[in-house]
Amino acid sequence: MLVNKPLTGFLQELASNSPAPGGGSVAALSGALGSALTSMVCTLTIGKKKYAAVQEEVTKTLAASENLRAHFTALIDRDTEAFNRVMDAYGLPKENDSQKALRSAAVREATREATLVPLEVMRHCIDAMALAADIAANGNVNSVSDAGVSALMLNAACQGAALNVKINLQSLDDHEFVAWKSDEVESLLKTSTMMLEEVMEIVAGKLKKEGV
Repeated sequence: MLVNKPLTGFLQELASNSPAPGGGSVAALSGALGSALTSMVCTLTIGKKKYAAVQEEVTKTLAASENLRAHFTALIDRDTEAFNRVMDAYGLPKENDSQKALRSAAVREATREATLVPLEVMRHCIDAMALAADIAANGNVNSVSDAGVSALMLNAACQGAALNVKINLQSLDDHEFVAWKSDEVESLLKTSTMMLEEVMEIVAGKLKKEGV
């Protein structure tokens, strides 16, 4: 499993001539990193007298962020596995009409799955971005820059996952499915961009107030 590799091992495999892991797994990793930063700011806020009034809310934010970090982490491997299934489907025999039909069906199904995995990353990014906004507003001001980096990583994850959805949709001939998922991608991208701007405004305001 990719997530069990040392960081240097993961990067070495990423840099190799193997097409997987690729951008989809990196997008999921970016989401996990963003969520981890949100969790960090939460833990640096909980227990501080200055933030006693928001302890309950921040504790809930931490639990939600850790839940999302676990989802993103699982999606790192799921994306690579989905890509490998597509490659396996393309490798099926196609020597006669029956084999061609079975191969086409397998490719179609595997590609649909490879589309849904990064789309799931995008959906989680929106939820995680809301948590980054919460902790940027309520968390330890000394770590507000980390909340900003969290939002940047989550937006990068959303943007990167969108590219993987789009390239897979290009391979599908199910026009209804393609149109449906394309619309969802654009909606999620707009939402992510809007939420990033909101978080960065909060961060900028806190930095200005602190004289940074």
